[in-house]
Amino acid sequence: MSEEAYEQTEMAPESELEQYAARTRRSLILRLQDWQDQKSWDEFYRTYWRLIYAVAIKAGLKEHEAWDVVQETVLTIAKQSRKGLYNPEKGSFKSWLWNITRWRINDQFRNRKKEAGILQADPETGYDPVDEIPYSGSESFDKIWEREWQSNIMKAAIERVKMKVSPRQFQIFDYNVLRGIRAGEVRRTLGVSIAQVYLAKHRVGSILRKEVDFIRSQGEHKK
Repeated sequence: MSEEAYEQTEMAPESELEQYAARTRRSLILRLQDWQDQKSWDEFYRTYWRLIYAVAIKAGLKEHEAWDVVQETVLTIAKQSRKGLYNPEKGSFKSWLWNITRWRINDQFRNRKKEAGILQADPETGYDPVDEIPYSGSESFDKIWEREWQSNIMKAAIERVKMKVSPRQFQIFDYNVLRGIRAGEVRRTLGVSIAQVYLAKHRVGSILRKEVDFIRSQGEHKK
């Protein structure tokens, strides 16, 4: 895949992504139904599904394969966390998540090759030559992961904010801050007072900054 092709990689429209994400989330919850802390894993999924999906698509996977990567990555993280396999002294959570995402992406390419009868693992050694994402562009996938990570921070933070403020307050904040519509126009469009506009801007903005800081610190923290 050339760098130009990478830049032109298309994902589904946002509304379709949200629908697929909701279905994947429901399926994932069923697979984690015997776990005690479903709420935390639901929050984890909401925070990172876009990141995992975007990188899987840009690796060259089809949509259904990318959603499988999302689900299998979250399940792997959950299982390894349950066993205490993550050691922050060996690297950041962001690096750990990237390694697992990359393994699950490679799994999809292995499955694709094997189902097509193109490639089989050595029956004696178990060696499978498909161990790298088939990407030949000038930009490494480590760099792509970093770029998608930074892009995901704000999107994930906004999703977390939506669960902590009223729909009305978020709508005001969305119009005024995220869409850049002036306070007077927001007042007329939504039928609210100027005071409500400034209150939402301050309150929701404060929560958003905290969520951005939280996601960034959780991903990049090392002991």
